[in-house]
Amino acid sequence: MEKTTSVLPSALEKYGTKTETAGVKKKDALDQQAFLNLMVTQLKNQDPSKPMDSAEFLGQIAQFSTVSGISGLQKSFETLSSSLQSSQALQASTMVGREVTIARDKFTFKAGGTSPLAAVLPGNATNVNVHITDSTGQAVYHTNLGAQQAGTVRFDWTGLRDNGQTAEPGTYTVKIDANIDGTITGLDTAVQARVDSVTLGRNGLPPTLNVDGYGAIALADVIEIQ
Repeated sequence: MEKTTSVLPSALEKYGTKTETAGVKKKDALDQQAFLNLMVTQLKNQDPSKPMDSAEFLGQIAQFSTVSGISGLQKSFETLSSSLQSSQALQASTMVGREVTIARDKFTFKAGGTSPLAAVLPGNATNVNVHITDSTGQAVYHTNLGAQQAGTVRFDWTGLRDNGQTAEPGTYTVKIDANIDGTITGLDTAVQARVDSVTLGRNGLPPTLNVDGYGAIALADVIEIQ
């Protein structure tokens, strides 16, 4: 009887040289060493009168190498992702207890405290105006900061209303506009607050900052760290 030389195709299909599906069991996975052992065994037992097709043999090696390379690449990406998450967590942890400036137009005023406000000025302005309203939209405070140079404009609101009384604790909205080259331009506003703690990300998500009065804030929302 002739010896068979048709072991490889069915064996390779069984042991996952193609992309594995959810239905393939772990024990059916063919690692590199097992693949090489199978190759050597087949070469030893092939019929000398009907040797294995060299093109098919090399094709199967290339197929296995491709799948093995993809698996290694996936592991490398997983390692890189883990390193980036650890780096982000370390960076976020150093911000606990520090003041951060975040892009917001609403802020929380606390009794006896001061609310640091800011805006980014894209160009030199002849006048910069600050407008503060309460949760119902009623005007509470207005001031003119005069001429300002391009950059970050800051203003600390002590809670004083236009009528000279102190505002009640609560949520307020700030709008800042500037006269730049004769045009009144609304600016992107920001507020300053303290980072109380950090929540580490899960399932690939980045960590978040728990900011006093503002809840969870993404690292990307932080404009400046004091």
